[in-house]
Parts: sequence; C-alpha cells; structure tokens
Amino acid sequence: MAAQKNPPGPRPAAGPARPAVLSARALNRATLHRQLLLERSEMSPKEAVAHLVGLQAQNTRPPYFQLFSRLTDFDPADLSALMESREVVRIVTLRSTIHTHTADDALTVRPLVQPARDRELKLFRRGLTGVDLDRLKKISRTLVEERPRTVTELRTALLSEWPDADPLALTVAARCALPLVQTTPRGLWERSGQVTLTTLEHWLGRSARAAPAPDTLVLRYLAAFGPASVKDLQRWAGLTRMREVFDRLRPQLLTLRDENGVELFDLPDAPRPDPGLPAPPRFLPEFDNVLLGHADRTRIVPAEFSGRNGKGNQAYGTVLVDGFLAAIWRLGRADDTATATVQPLGRLGRADREAVAEEAVRLLTVMTDAAAHDVRFADFVDFGDSGG
Repeated sequence: MAAQKNPPGPRPAAGPARPAVLSARALNRATLHRQLLLERSEMSPKEAVAHLVGLQAQNTRPPYFQLFSRLTDFDPADLSALMESREVVRIVTLRSTIHTHTADDALTVRPLVQPARDRELKLFRRGLTGVDLDRLKKISRTLVEERPRTVTELRTALLSEWPDADPLALTVAARCALPLVQTTPRGLWERSGQVTLTTLEHWLGRSARAAPAPDTLVLRYLAAFGPASVKDLQRWAGLTRMREVFDRLRPQLLTLRDENGVELFDLPDAPRPDPGLPAPPRFLPEFDNVLLGHADRTRIVPAEFSGRNGKGNQAYGTVLVDGFLAAIWRLGRADDTATATVQPLGRLGRADREAVAEEAVRLLTVMTDAAAHDVRFADFVDFGDSGG
C-alpha cells in the first residue's frame, strides 16, 4: 500500500524554540570572560571598577589584588591615586558590604540599594527604642560633614543624645540612613589608616541623586556576571523582588537554562566563549565578587570544594585552576623575601603546579617590593586571618 501523503493545507506553526542549555563549564567560561579573568584586559583601573560594578572591599587590600588578576600592567599606585583624587570611593552598597565604586556609580548604586539598608535597620529596632531616626540622621550628617569622624567619635556623640540606646545600633542606623564613605588615607596602598567617615555628597562635592530605575543595574550585572538568574542578581545586590524588572527587560534579553533547568538571562550580544578554551591560573583575594556574585556558585566553585575557601567568617585567598576554585593561598614576608603559600584543595598535576607557580611569581613581583620570591605548595596550612 502506498504511503498516504499529508493532506494539503498550511502546516501548524512551530512552537517557541526551547532555550539553550549551558553547562557549568560554559557558564564558567562566560563568567570568566566578563570578569576579565579569562585573559587580562587593557582597561584602565577606573574602567575596570566601573565594568565590574564595584570591587568587594571589606578589607583594604583585596581591590588591588582583584585588579592585578584582571588587568595587564597593573600598578597598585594607580588605584591609590584614583582614591586620593576621589574618582573612586569606599562605601557600603551591595549586600551591606563595603565596595570600591567609581564616584558616578556610588551616586547611583547606593540609592538603588537603600531599600535593603532600610530593611537592615529594622533588625536593630530594639536597640533604637526611643531614638528619633530623622534627628539621628540630621545629627550624624552635621557631625561627619563638619569633619570626617571615626566610628568611635560618631558613636560617642550619638550616645550623648540617646544614652539608653544600643551603641552598635546607633552606628548601624547612621550608616544605613546616610551614604557614608571611608575617607582617605583609608584604603590607600601600603598607607591605609583608620576608618573615618563623611557623607558621599560632601566628599565628592556633588548633590545626591534620586534612585534610578534598576533596569540599567540589571543590564550591567549581566554584562559583568552573566548569564545569570533572577536569584543570582538578588544575591549579588542584596535586593528582593527583581523578577518584575527581568520580566520588563525580557523582550531585549536572551533566555537560557542551566543544567538544572534554572532560567538564565543574558545580553544577546554578550560573549559566551567556547567551553573548551583554556583558562590560566588566577590568584584572587578573599571575598572576590566572582565567588559571591551568584546564588548558584558552582560555575566557579566545584560542589566538593563548597565552603573550603573560608573558615567561619574568615575567607581565604583563592586560586582558580582551569577556571574553577582549586586552592587557597596566602602571602608571607620574611626580611626581603616574599612568599606565596598555596594549599591545593585536591590533586594538582605537574603542569598545573608549574602554571600556578609562574602566576604566583608574577603576583609577588607586581604586588610586593621584595627582592626575592618564594612559592611553596603545602598539604595543610592554618591560614588563620590570612588572604590577599
């Protein structure tokens, strides 16, 4: 019997194409490329700080090590100069953590995350019983704009107004209510001093801006951290209810999925390199944003090493090998010899060890003034409060 032909007439329309699925390695290479970690960039330090939407700066030295691993010919003095000229600043923004931002970004990112600072303040409400928050904000502004104040000075002044309040709650309230920057010399390379605070507007000599729509922040996040999910963005920024922003942007975004079926968003023209591309070793400081910028961190941190890059509240410097967390590290100094001690978290082959050692020598050469350099591999080191 002859095969029956399809009846004439229009064929049913094809359904929407299924989103492409990206492996953890594909996500890794895309993220490394946008984080300037797949190959070092010719960007200036200021351009890189802007591209990365800030550098985690909970401690003073990590921003310098973040840029060392991302930029060609990086000189720590260049970032220091930007801080002294007030082109970049240290301020609490994302995740209620101090970040190094360009001045322009500080003026826009801080208003965007203000709702998170307001929520944070509610956690301390018991310690603020009887405190007039509007008056606290006014007093704090007057104090820190008169001259930069240490945290102790600010706390003491506020306690004189509200002696029954919790001292920590008072300083948290000032930090949440006002965009306070850490003034130099705090954060300068090899010259950092104690924390002194003033308002962002006073430090920059510019008026505060109204919070912009978050759409631009989402697009910039994807350019530096994508492809990413809504939860990834929310974890990075410390914000909530961002689904509606992604839905609003959906027509101009590419939708993908990871191997677990999670919906990812990306800029259509953003680079997504071949997963087979080699990734050179990179030394990252504690709290590098590439390790903190996603809710699902397996694109950088293998599941078997989850939690191995820190102890308690202390994070260690980390080493990426083939793009993934593979070791922790610390710097040491004895007389005129600087030492990088590397502790692999798993087995490193000879070629990987040689590549890590070569990158460690480069780090010691650029980031220390020691005449001699030593690279050591150790099976176990109690790094304590170490890191980049």
